[in-house]
Amino acid sequence: MKDTLTDANFPRTADLRVYHLGLRPGEVANRIVTVGSPSRARTIASFFDANPKPFQLESERGFLTITGRYQGVPVSVMSIGMGNANMDFFVREVRECLGGDMYIVRLGSCGCLIDAPVGTVVVPKACVAISRNVDFDFINPEQCDEPAYRISKPVLGDPEFHMQIKKSLEAARPADSNTVVLSDVVNASADSFYSSQGRQTSFPDANEHLIQQLLDTVQDLATLEMETHHLYHLAACWGRRNTEKTAQPPPLAAGPVNPSSDDKPASQPASIAHLAAPDTFIKASAAQMVFAARTSRDFITPEQVLKLEHWTGKAILDALKEMDIQPERHHPEQGSVWEM
Repeated sequence: MKDTLTDANFPRTADLRVYHLGLRPGEVANRIVTVGSPSRARTIASFFDANPKPFQLESERGFLTITGRYQGVPVSVMSIGMGNANMDFFVREVRECLGGDMYIVRLGSCGCLIDAPVGTVVVPKACVAISRNVDFDFINPEQCDEPAYRISKPVLGDPEFHMQIKKSLEAARPADSNTVVLSDVVNASADSFYSSQGRQTSFPDANEHLIQQLLDTVQDLATLEMETHHLYHLAACWGRRNTEKTAQPPPLAAGPVNPSSDDKPASQPASIAHLAAPDTFIKASAAQMVFAARTSRDFITPEQVLKLEHWTGKAILDALKEMDIQPERHHPEQGSVWEM
């Protein structure tokens, strides 16, 4: 039976578990790697320190969180699946579980629109969003003045974080690898895998010219995927609030979850006043592994994926370790799952 939830505006349980992620304060760290698949999350978490034993929780909604320490630094890796909606659940609910500042990096796969081989690693400096226009008449396009797809203005990732990720990736690249790391490029995040990325299916999507339109209108465009723009957008929006207004207590809730950790869960905080404070920052960046070359139609092999995920995952942890958060701007260690 599901736990009782409170406040429909932002549902949470009595012990402050958020609705979709199933987390409560003290179970997620201020430095976070987010990925799409559970297997990639576990690959990255394999680099965590043995002590304290990493905490693991899989929510009823399929979100996987593994929290521990990497070379002494508290880090979480979270598998959230695909798309803007899941990215929205992740960023908003994690923010309500944390006191202090946040660094979030997305390590995911992408398609490439430029002449670069599969296995290339891309660190996008900015992202645009592509959305299917539901007001367009896809059945009778000749009778419609609406555009079939909308392309947003670009939003920037954090420049310092961006450069550290590029530096760490180049340092971690195997000596025998000819992998290229691209960084001075732009990514496009689509609201679907098919229509909004110009893929041709049996549906009348009016997208046969979409890829060329993107290349013609978005300067430095290199990659396509489904999540990074929303991460950059929410990070850029954070902290822009009117701090003179009294903030309402944050949102949370969860159904059955399956936590497994070292002996104890995080203790319930005495209050949530310190969570999601308006004077904190969220800094975001991303690293993308090219799985599909849209020009040549090449696709990466499973063996290439395993090698690529292994060293890029470690590089991302190295980058997070280097990003500074002052001690007083961390979530309290006492009672957390990463407490020593």
